[in-house]
Amino acid sequence: MNYVRGFYGIGIYHIKTEVNIGTLWRSAHNFGADFIFTIGKRYKTQASDTTKAWKSIPLYHYDSFDDFKSHIPFDCQLIAIEQSEKSKSITKFVHPERAVYILGAEDYGIPKLILDKCQGIVNIDTPM
Repeated sequence: MNYVRGFYGIGIYHIKTEVNIGTLWRSAHNFGADFIFTIGKRYKTQASDTTKAWKSIPLYHYDSFDDFKSHIPFDCQLIAIEQSEKSKSITKFVHPERAVYILGAEDYGIPKLILDKCQGIVNIDTPM
């Protein structure tokens, strides 16, 4: 058998709109993530997951960053996806065996308090 070691999840801090939950689920499904999560709540729950990824990828919700941090999987690195002078390009970043990637809200990103607790910061280059 060919066993795959490690896992990763991806989530959003203070997601702005409910449609983004479906987008997050589809992206996680397409890229092979093991779980997704949200921290804080600014949306009404609404299904927009066209691939039905909810059947194979669980969604966890945390009321606050402290709540999330107390439930992060053992020996899992917290990696921010954010535009910052400290960030590395995602193409040059060495991804850990166990990671949780966190995106910020579309309108204000990830607060510095949370960035300071991350073991890495990466940015995704997107064309203008």
